[in-house]
Amino acid sequence: MQQNINIKNKRARFDYEILDTYTAGIVLGGTEIKSLRQGKASISQSFCEFNDKGELFVVNMQIDEYSHASHFNHAPKAVRKLLLNKRELKKLQKEVATTGLTIVPLKVFINDRGLAKMNIGLAKGKKLYDKRETIKDRDNKRNLSRIKKSFNN
Repeated sequence: MQQNINIKNKRARFDYEILDTYTAGIVLGGTEIKSLRQGKASISQSFCEFNDKGELFVVNMQIDEYSHASHFNHAPKAVRKLLLNKRELKKLQKEVATTGLTIVPLKVFINDRGLAKMNIGLAKGKKLYDKRETIKDRDNKRNLSRIKKSFNN
């Protein structure tokens, strides 16, 4: 009945160095979860930030409108609350405030109980030369595997 929903942020690992990861719940409305179960969401341009009460929100997350809803549909780019333990929230808020790190959504999925979850990462931005080095390493690995494959045949 339930298919595997796995929406990834592919740019996150290229643009950021992920230092620590957490799994957070997402507060969603009725049409939002239905649209997410159809796989109509994107987190490629999104980020997380704290409000003045110390609550964590994901900003710029795109969940398309549900096709079978009436005029009670949700806003596609609404700010959505993330659910974490109080201890984890305080730790993340301290890291963001003191060291200037950022919180980036990595993956949105639906767990085995049917709840929407999001993997978030405490990240440090990469410099341009780090990105070039990542591309170079990836190309070298690809060429090496190609050579090994041709050598074995």
